[in-house]
Amino acid sequence: MRTLTLGTTGPQSSALGLGAMGMSALYGDADRTESIATIHAALEAGVTLIDTGDFYAMGHNEMLIGEALRSAPAARREQALTSVKFGALRDPDGGWSGYDGRPSAVRNFAAYSLQRLGVDHIDVYRIARIDPDVPVEETVGAIAELVEKGHVRHIGLSEVGADTIRRAAATAPISDVQIEYSLVSRGIEEQILPTVSELGIGITAYGVLSRGLISGHFARDRKLAANDFRAMSPRFQGENLDRNLDLVDALRKVAEQKGVSVAQTAIAWVLAQGPRHDAAIVPLVGARRRDRLTEALGALDVTLDEADLAAIEQAVPAGAAAGARYPEAQMAHLDSEH
Repeated sequence: MRTLTLGTTGPQSSALGLGAMGMSALYGDADRTESIATIHAALEAGVTLIDTGDFYAMGHNEMLIGEALRSAPAARREQALTSVKFGALRDPDGGWSGYDGRPSAVRNFAAYSLQRLGVDHIDVYRIARIDPDVPVEETVGAIAELVEKGHVRHIGLSEVGADTIRRAAATAPISDVQIEYSLVSRGIEEQILPTVSELGIGITAYGVLSRGLISGHFARDRKLAANDFRAMSPRFQGENLDRNLDLVDALRKVAEQKGVSVAQTAIAWVLAQGPRHDAAIVPLVGARRRDRLTEALGALDVTLDEADLAAIEQAVPAGAAAGARYPEAQMAHLDSEH
């Protein structure tokens, strides 16, 4: 399987990473046994990067990954790279109460993540959202100290803008930036992609299927559970949903002409953007089941030429999505410029 570098200072990973969040939180109930089997299948297929957050179901996701790693064959376990986000503050009722990027908090969060994951180091460590009360230099500096002590291998960022990327990179070597990027979320192309390309920083792109919206599997009449984030997401509401699924219908026609699925087409489009923007981009796929993982991995075999890319972008033009990426209150926490 192809490999690429997560930034010039970063680790090696397969061309796709596995985002494990949905196995524990925010997308309704998940099957623990199937989730672990999916992680094992990903490792067996050559996927090395597994992404999580210490606040996904208040540590549940890290413990799930820890269990999957312990029960995986030794060779597969040793090839796994853990990418962990920290800093989001939760309460016992599942609420959110801001972000903490103080150096003392960074060290505290890392200690708990190492224990839950059952590893002696975290491969990529990053604050999920910038703490507005703590300069990014202080947060990154604290991660750099963890790197010096061997607890962390590489420093990452998440949902940050170009100016913040430059400030962080001036403090310590940055491996990559995790940020939403898909056919319907292309705001990073104007400033963020040129900045990471210039600085030799990689991108791990989450939301490549826009939380299932452009997967080809989301039905117009689907009823979402109360514990599913998408029940509150603007892009899944009313007329917005109808307009967005019209885009998916147009994309489906392109996919059918290629003889591949809608999801494979959307993931392949993200993969194709690396060379087009002179950037290292690793899509994170949020598969919770082995069949969805298999479908996603099929994107690695899809070749898109310029005519294909033009047809895809005609079907789903930049800026065509209806609705914001997050509810308004969550958008306020984003430092990224898109």
